[in-house]
Formats: sequence, structure tokens, C-alpha cells
Amino acid sequence: MDKEWSEKCKRIHDLLSKETTYKEGTELLIKFRNEMFEQISQIVNGYPVEAFYQMPFANAKGYHSKTLSYSIWHIFRIEDIVAHTLIAGDEQIFVDGGYQKRIGSPIITTGNELQGQDIAAFSKKLDIRALYEYAKEVMLSSDSILSKLEYSQMKKKFTDADKKRLAESGCVSTDENAAWLIDYWCGKDVLGLIKIPFSRHWIMHIEAMRRIKNKLCKNARKGVDPIAYCGFSCNHCFLSEWCGSCRTEYNTCSFATIYDDRKCPNMVCCIEKNIDGCYECTELEDCTKGFYTPDNDGAAAAKAQVMFIRKYGKKAFLAVHDRLHERYDFAKTQEILGQDMYEGLKILENEYSK
Repeated sequence: MDKEWSEKCKRIHDLLSKETTYKEGTELLIKFRNEMFEQISQIVNGYPVEAFYQMPFANAKGYHSKTLSYSIWHIFRIEDIVAHTLIAGDEQIFVDGGYQKRIGSPIITTGNELQGQDIAAFSKKLDIRALYEYAKEVMLSSDSILSKLEYSQMKKKFTDADKKRLAESGCVSTDENAAWLIDYWCGKDVLGLIKIPFSRHWIMHIEAMRRIKNKLCKNARKGVDPIAYCGFSCNHCFLSEWCGSCRTEYNTCSFATIYDDRKCPNMVCCIEKNIDGCYECTELEDCTKGFYTPDNDGAAAAKAQVMFIRKYGKKAFLAVHDRLHERYDFAKTQEILGQDMYEGLKILENEYSK
């Protein structure tokens, strides 16, 4: 489990367990949930549709053996059922919002009963945008429930009537891989449910999603030119685990994602000019497009790298980058190359001449 997330989760659980710190724990939990949900947002907004039904770890043991779509479905179907059918005792968001039809799901259950390639087939049927909207609505609804719960309600137990209600709802499959959920949930008090479906369960599955998308990005980049259109080295980027590079469909470059079409202006310009990258452009030094906008603190470093590639080639550039990363501890090239493209070029050339 992610060490930072694990420590946050433990602290929140400790705070929730005491009446004097319960409200602080609730506030921190809601904040933490929003932090984790941002990871889901980045994945949904950054990757192509086909990414959501791929199973790069299909034969592995663990949550990462599923798909991105399944993970989102599973997290929020469980939370919706627990938050509304059990804790609040009202209509699930799934039902109230007509989400089965909107998402295109053939099931209304948590998905625990699905195994192997059934998960991929199920995932392929889902409308990822509608699924994301559902997940967000469930999160916000649960946050509202959490903010209204009092510490005195934390010890509330569930009864056989609650178990019957869950079974009759059809939201939990009778398959042996799923049926146990009813006894599991109803064997906990409200605090126990908050500690698992509302927090720890998120961590386990979002971590799995990160492993899945990292593997998909790695696979997408196999055999692909590691030099971005703007001149950056995808091999040395501190966001390389998130991005498949601007030369693939898994382009989640931090600059590209600020545009609605997820296409960096530098990439668009190079494609329009039918050139391999900005290093083949005669207008480079004066260019202010995309990554080269004057207010971008990485613009000068990017241009310095492109100018180096133009003079010495990609192979030399990657070798120099390797040396710089061995010599210095840095995440962004502007930390080493500075804010002047010509001075940055000199730094690269000096390293190359050694």
C-alpha cells in the first residue's frame, strides 16, 4: 500500500475513533477522498477508451489483475450500496440517477462475481464518461452523508432485516465470490464501514489502477521515439509513468492535458508541417507556441534541448541527458539548464564534450 496514503488513512481512522477528534477525522477523510479521486480524474481524462478494458496483468493475483473500468465500477457500486442502502437507508445514486442505462451496464451488482476475461468483456460495454459521472456523484453524496453523521451513530449495528434488504435489492450477486459481502458489511458498525468502503477500499483499488495505467503506458511506448515533439526526453521525464508520450494515444503530458483535445500545440504544429519535431523547424528560436509560451518556466530549457538535437542528433542528446541525471538530482530540466536557451545549450554542449 502507498506509504503516504497508508499513514494518512491510519491517522484518519484514529481520529474517527475518538469523540473529541471525530469531526476533525471526518474533515480530513473528505479531503483525502478528494485527493484520491483526483487520481481517477487524471486517468479518465487522460487515457483513450481502449485503455479502460485492457488487462495488462490478467493472470496476476491482486486487484491490479482487473481493468480500469472495473476498478471504478467496483469502488463506487460498493460505496453507493453501503452509503445509501445501509447507512442512510435511502435510494442509491445508481437507481435514482438511472445510471445502469447511462453507463450501459448489464449488471447492477458490485462485480465481485466476475472473473478473468468476463471482466474485460464487461468493461468494454461501459460508457467510461457516464461511469465517471456516476463515481463523482457517489463520492459527493457520500461526503455529504459523512459530514452529517454524528459520533453517536458510529456504533450503530445492522440487523437480519438489513441483510434481507440487501439480498432483495439484487445489488449483491448470489455467486460465492460475492455473497459474502452482505455478512461482511452487516457484521460491522457504521465506523467499520467508513474505515473500509469509504477509505481503505479506495486506496487498494486506486493503487491497482495506477499499476494498470503505468503498465499500459510502458507498453504503448515500446519501440516509440522517446523524444517528444517539443524536444523533451520522455525517458527522463518525472511524469513518465503517467504518460505514454505525445507520439502515442496514451499522451498525458502535463502540457497537453490543459487543452480540450489533449493535443499540445507543438505536436499539432509539427504534424501540420510534416516534420519530426521542433528541432527541424527554422522558426524555433522565436516560437511562442505551446510549451514555448514565454510564461512557461520550462520554455527556455525545452528550446535549449531542441537546439542541441538539431546540432548533434537524438542519440547524443539522450546520452547527455543520462550523464546529467547521473551527476545531478533533478526532476525538471530547467533546474539544470536555467531560463536562457543559449546558456542552456552551452551546458548541454559542455557535458557532451567531456
